[in-house]
Amino acid sequence: MIYTIGKLARKFNLSRSTLLYYDSIGLLSPIKRGNGNYRIYSEEDCKRLEQIASYRQTGLSLQHIKEILDSKKCIAAVSLEAKLEEINEEIAMLRQQQHFIIKLLQDSRLLERVSIIQKDSLTGLMQSAGIDEKAQWRLHNQFEKKFPDKHQEFLQILGLTPEQISKIREWSYKEQE
Repeated sequence: MIYTIGKLARKFNLSRSTLLYYDSIGLLSPIKRGNGNYRIYSEEDCKRLEQIASYRQTGLSLQHIKEILDSKKCIAAVSLEAKLEEINEEIAMLRQQQHFIIKLLQDSRLLERVSIIQKDSLTGLMQSAGIDEKAQWRLHNQFEKKFPDKHQEFLQILGLTPEQISKIREWSYKEQE
């Protein structure tokens, strides 16, 4: 069976521009051009697009997918294992954040003790526990989303100025949208 770009795009619920982009980066090229310079795709191209869609669901980049599909060796397993390890590390970091927030919310005395710790000390403590700046911003985002009043209280306890608190909460709120 042969496919035009429109038919192939519809079959995979993709936009025509996505397939054009895949062609431009060499990920999925048509077998030929038909009348009117239309791109024509083969059944083999359709199967390749199925593989691309599967790998995209794992979170691999298009460049990485291209390397896997173009490789004579089977590097798919290695790539997928690396991606799995990356996801596992992210999950572990999120669990640490989750436990930290739960402890703060469950123990009001802990919140009071945190007031002794200034922002810089807490930031350093979190970084030494493996929670980087990006993760700390995600923490603010989730704190604001789930417990806005407690987030306000937490920021005040850290000794932040009202302007700083306002900026952090505003950013956290915007990130939810």
